[in-house]
Amino acid sequence: MKLKSVEKLENSKVCLEIVVEPAEFEVGLDYAYHKNVAKINIPGFRKGKAPRKMIERMYGPTVFAEDAVNFAFPIAYEAALKESGLEPVEQADIEVTEFEPTTFTFKATVTVVPEVTLGEYKGLTASRPAVTVAKADVDAEIARLVERNSRLVAVDRASKEGDTVVIDFEGFVDGVAFEGGKSENHSLKLGSGQFIPGFEDQLVGKSAGEECDVNVTFPTEYHSDDLAGKEAVFKVKVCEVKETEAPVVDDEFAKDVSEFDTLDELKSSIEAKLLESREKMADEAFQEALLDKIINGMQVEIPEVMIENQLDRVTDDFANRLSAQGLTLEAYLQMSNMDVPTFRGNFRDGAIRQIKVNLALKKIAELESITISEEELEEEYKNLAEQYGMPLDRLKGYIPVDMMMSDMLLMKTSKFIRENNKSRKAAAKKASAKKDEAESGDDEKKPAAKKAPAKKASAKKTADEGEAKAAPKKRTTKKKAEDAE
Repeated sequence: MKLKSVEKLENSKVCLEIVVEPAEFEVGLDYAYHKNVAKINIPGFRKGKAPRKMIERMYGPTVFAEDAVNFAFPIAYEAALKESGLEPVEQADIEVTEFEPTTFTFKATVTVVPEVTLGEYKGLTASRPAVTVAKADVDAEIARLVERNSRLVAVDRASKEGDTVVIDFEGFVDGVAFEGGKSENHSLKLGSGQFIPGFEDQLVGKSAGEECDVNVTFPTEYHSDDLAGKEAVFKVKVCEVKETEAPVVDDEFAKDVSEFDTLDELKSSIEAKLLESREKMADEAFQEALLDKIINGMQVEIPEVMIENQLDRVTDDFANRLSAQGLTLEAYLQMSNMDVPTFRGNFRDGAIRQIKVNLALKKIAELESITISEEELEEEYKNLAEQYGMPLDRLKGYIPVDMMMSDMLLMKTSKFIRENNKSRKAAAKKASAKKDEAESGDDEKKPAAKKAPAKKASAKKTADEGEAKAAPKKRTTKKKAEDAE
């Protein structure tokens, strides 16, 4: 292959002129011969056994040209892309411009990743949210654990708000039972709002074994047109009344719901996890603020095809998440009263921003010579294999090397950005430190003031608390996999 020329066109398009030389074209011709020989009859030869030269003499030297060209040009095109360092974002338009029996020249016109000119990307300052964990935050997590580990127990009394009643019911409109209005042994938490307004209120004060009529009116915007706005009567029998029995929050509770032996250890673990999670969120917010500054200072013209490709990925991802919930994208659009162009239009600004972010990160990686070593790649594969509890070879089959390398490069460059820029809070602290240092220098010229003796015990306690908060959280491989899923 000979790359004859690379011509830059408008809108990030380029035209490559490529020559497929005789030795390469010969491989294509041989491929075309073997592909077609079984279909060709030549007098004096069994079908499929005629030599190529004989066939070319009888049918002309270009008899295999079309298949040979179709075989040879993709290989030559890929080699030309590699040589030129271009990264296409769509399929190329191919035009054969010169052809001879032993060689041919073609032009490939394609849209490529646009050129990027960056502004400042180091030494920037952006805000980073302050991170705190209050006692109320830990208590809220404990409350969620209590709720998850509570149980329902039957009680011999009238029902009240918050209880769960087990009921049999059947609904009637104008004295006629309607489809979908009957159920047995249905558990309903009073006050949950699961049923239409007024239904649950009329079951407050009922006891097990009691039967009653529940009179309601269906909402005018009810999903069933046959019932919307209609008055209905439900014949209800209360089978059981249950109340929620919450566990006592003590050391035994901590043992039951965690790997810790005491409630204090559990609370410390929750505090550490919340702190870690919020620090991560603050880092991400800081990074996004920096990226906004970087992409606002960059110059790039994004081809429309790149935006459409990104919207395709967003749409596919959204459809996959809907599928996991048992919905289709078509059903979602119908329920949302949207068409596909409107749906895609809602994501357009986000798609453009994501493209700019990716282009900026790739450019920074190029300028700063940020790369991913084979050792780093292998280590990441091993970490993911452990995280998902999957054999290493199987995981590598799921995640191609190119995709893994690309994601790792973006992550590594993102870390570079965080480490080479300052948060507004950190910048303020640094300025304050310089001020204190200056004041300390002035103080050296003054008589030293008497200082109160340090409280060692108190200082030790503070240090111990700091170590407890900073201690790494206990996590099993199974837990990591569950979090990832």
